[in-house]
Amino acid sequence: MAKGFVNDDAVQDQIDATVADAVARARSKQHKGPGLSRCEECDAPIPAARRKAVPGVRLCVNCQAEHDREEATFSGYNRRGSKDSQLR
Repeated sequence: MAKGFVNDDAVQDQIDATVADAVARARSKQHKGPGLSRCEECDAPIPAARRKAVPGVRLCVNCQAEHDREEATFSGYNRRGSKDSQLR
């Protein structure tokens, strides 16, 4: 099968790069330092178990869920130009 100038690992390289970008983006959104005892949006108390489970937590569960729903509507794009990703 003719492949032109594409090496055999090009698809896997693209997948690896996309995963690495997603991990870097998620890590950049994590807060550093101690978590808050009260939510920074609604001032509701944040339970100690949540503060222990999520280092640097800033939001209560309800506000975090709303924040996650808003972010889920974002549709990112693949900057590496995969033909498959452009067809979605």
